[in-house]
Amino acid sequence: MKRVLFVCVGNSGRSQMAEAFFNHFARGEGVATSAGTQPADSVSRQAIAAMAEVGIDISGQRPKALTEEMIQQADRVITMGCDVAEACPAGFIPSEDWSLEDPRGQPPEKIREIRDEIRARVLGLLAELGGPHSAETM
Repeated sequence: MKRVLFVCVGNSGRSQMAEAFFNHFARGEGVATSAGTQPADSVSRQAIAAMAEVGIDISGQRPKALTEEMIQQADRVITMGCDVAEACPAGFIPSEDWSLEDPRGQPPEKIREIRDEIRARVLGLLAELGGPHSAETM
């Protein structure tokens, strides 16, 4: 089973959405988790709302601090794009970066665009990993 770790600074938006999409589409054939280098107090309400629009509930998720153990257990580490250079995980862990725009403070239509880009990238990752995924449109 492939293990993917999605990392960003706050673990409140992009990485939470990526984790949820991966686990939804992997259907138990892979597992994702997410973490942040400076975790926020809670998951973004806007991210929760955007995911609810596509039928995925992330309201019970909580931001988690990135640990060395998480990195060691992952087959792939993907960072979500950084805007805080000294806190960006891409600079100090071997990873691939998706360079996604931060949804913080964005209007709902922009958050939906970011969500949909994350969904497309997660489906591409699952195809690359050879895992099952749904072709359904959300």
